[in-house]
Amino acid sequence: MSTSPEIADPPGPGTRAAPPANGGDEEREKLPLFALLALSTAVFITSLTEPLPAGLLPAMSEGLNVRESAAGQTVTIYAIGTVLTAIPLSAATAGWRRKRLLLTSMTGFAVANTVTALSSVYSLTMVARFVAGVAAGLAWALLVGYARRMAPVRLQGRAIAIAMAGIPVALSLGVPAGTFLGSALGWRAAFLSMTALTVVLLLWIFMGVPGYPGQTRGERPKMLGALRVPGVSPVLFVVLVFVLAHTILYAYIATFVNDLGMGDDTDLVLLVFGGASLVSIWIVGAQIHHRLRSLTVASVLLVAVAAALLAVVADNAALVYLASALWGLGWGGVPTLLQTAAGDAGGKAADAAQAMLVTLWNVAMAGGGIVGGVLLDVVGSESFPWAVMLLLAPVLAVVLMAHKHGFPAKRPGA
Repeated sequence: MSTSPEIADPPGPGTRAAPPANGGDEEREKLPLFALLALSTAVFITSLTEPLPAGLLPAMSEGLNVRESAAGQTVTIYAIGTVLTAIPLSAATAGWRRKRLLLTSMTGFAVANTVTALSSVYSLTMVARFVAGVAAGLAWALLVGYARRMAPVRLQGRAIAIAMAGIPVALSLGVPAGTFLGSALGWRAAFLSMTALTVVLLLWIFMGVPGYPGQTRGERPKMLGALRVPGVSPVLFVVLVFVLAHTILYAYIATFVNDLGMGDDTDLVLLVFGGASLVSIWIVGAQIHHRLRSLTVASVLLVAVAAALLAVVADNAALVYLASALWGLGWGGVPTLLQTAAGDAGGKAADAAQAMLVTLWNVAMAGGGIVGGVLLDVVGSESFPWAVMLLLAPVLAVVLMAHKHGFPAKRPGA
């Protein structure tokens, strides 16, 4: 594995890599794990920092002299920063060398978290959180293409699985850990720990991640032009609706479990979900090259079955844990599946497709919080599983219909 700052231009997203020098012996093809784990760490830190204030709201509101509802908007402004800037910034920086762009985005992220940790002024904190969301969105749009370019074609799905493993780890294991750290040492320490991790990551990227050229002016696709590429629109629809369905339940899982009379078991329920998610990531990484379509169908069905169990679970704790395991098995590999599908469908417009995916992902997360809140106030938490099942019906239909482009039975290069 090369650790030099920049290397020669490799095959772009969606293109077939050159055969290995040994004449095509697949057994000798290897993934650059050290570099891919750096990308996974970037995903972990940016995914963890977004919802981190949720577990620290009382202390943050006191430290910033605002109500808890106002402190809660530090989560919203982060998502808004990502939504508003991921597409235009990805287009504006398409010509930048990839390593330089990644280092720049993560440096901005470190600065924003440091300001958040030190600020006692609410308006300044909101600006810092917006900047953190901007930096995270730019990094997210970059990382999947980066992972693809590091791997031979037959291992690209596995490379993306490794790079994106940070998402479920952050959501299931990192958030409780961050909340515990904030409770033990103070909310400012929680954000300073994100800065410290990012500084270590910057050194890791500088020393261990290869660099690739950006796109030349003639190669850069128009962002919205990617929507006309066959398969991109179906994938983006699935991203929007699938993530929306998941977030409606996930964002209010503590409330849902508490209403079942299992409030003291919320951490354990999340731990089961997180463990199953890690198993899902491993399965998807091992099989995605040849089974992207079937794995996507299975993911939708597993989450739907989990929701069905939760809809009729009443006070059966065993079924709650079973549903959590099925939910994790269905959801854990979804970021890898959808980002791989977007990259495959986008071809030369893969970076544009990824930028739109990042934007829609965050729109869906924000929308899930809003829709879930309305359902909670109007109907009650028991409506969450039914809403998930209702939304997953069109998701399954689109995946099944997009059998030629978007979610084909055979991936390009398989």
